[in-house]
Amino acid sequence: MSENVVGICSLPLAIATNFLIDGKDYLVPMAIEEPSVVAGASHGAKLVREGGGFTTEATPPLMIGQIQVLDLTDPYEALERVLDAKGRLLEEANKVDPVIVGLGGGARDIEPRVIDSPRGPMLVLHLLYDVRDAMGANVINTTLETIAPLVEEITGGRVNLRIISNLADRRLARAQATVPQEALTFDGFEGKEVVERILEAHAFAQADPYRAATHNKGIMNGIDGLALATGNDWRAIEAGAHAYAARNGRYSPLTSWHEDERGNLRGSIELPISVGIVGGATRANPTAKVALKILGVNSARELARVMAAVGLAQNLAALRALATEGIQRGHMALHARNVALSVGVPEEYLDRVVDQMVEERKIRPDRAQEIARKLESSR
Repeated sequence: MSENVVGICSLPLAIATNFLIDGKDYLVPMAIEEPSVVAGASHGAKLVREGGGFTTEATPPLMIGQIQVLDLTDPYEALERVLDAKGRLLEEANKVDPVIVGLGGGARDIEPRVIDSPRGPMLVLHLLYDVRDAMGANVINTTLETIAPLVEEITGGRVNLRIISNLADRRLARAQATVPQEALTFDGFEGKEVVERILEAHAFAQADPYRAATHNKGIMNGIDGLALATGNDWRAIEAGAHAYAARNGRYSPLTSWHEDERGNLRGSIELPISVGIVGGATRANPTAKVALKILGVNSARELARVMAAVGLAQNLAALRALATEGIQRGHMALHARNVALSVGVPEEYLDRVVDQMVEERKIRPDRAQEIARKLESSR
């Protein structure tokens, strides 16, 4: 699967629960090492379940491939030639992978545009390609390289880059959810107050890109965990999500939250998600195959819809914790255990060392060692 391999770097594989999505229950596999992420996603999904679960949708799996054309005397004239030859280009593109075409996918359109760059104007062709249940990188890159000589013939220019775009803004996934106000009541916090605090936290992310970056990072905790578990390219999903968050010229949150007329909390998410359930690591990696079986999805679009719901649940859980008890309470026990293990605290003392560090709110390697030494000396 890679080069110069010397070993395997493992991550915990966990199951997030409580997800009710479009009337169907899901167990969501997640590969992630960060404490409280899986618990947060499960709790967020539980809150949403109180309001009837998630409602999701996904657009057709259209990916974008880019061809860069240079050394043109008149880029706009070349653009017109491309438009005139669009049918020919699409016909050649659809000869590359007859299997995908036979399944109902294939090249859908060619969109040429002239862009300015530090090295002058250039013509860029966007190939829109329906990849069905694949992520799509391999078929698109192969198709672009195949039709590049024809593009040079049509335009009279020189093709340089031929590559997929990870800003997959034609392949969007969306999720919506309602959380009843009363479901947010806990530990002395009234539901109405929690709704207001979450809306204040969301407004912070809307107004400030520094906060929006962390807001979106929390969303991607869940989405990346599911992507990694199912053998999908989480780096491509990350790139597309953050580019989409900045599509209007300012980096913004990927979710939206508001209070409905009944005082309930309503949230939504929209982002590009390019995933597959066939090909690549999804079939080469046995763990990914098991994860997909646990999840029980039947198409790449269904996987994308589940990912959107997971991202929304993760964001809900994070905002609720941040705006009320603080984020550290959920992290503390697992973090304390990791710290204790990292300095070699014996198994027989582990629970007591962890409990004492959490109680003291002093979760440090030196404190773990100090507590363990005292326990040893008191035997």
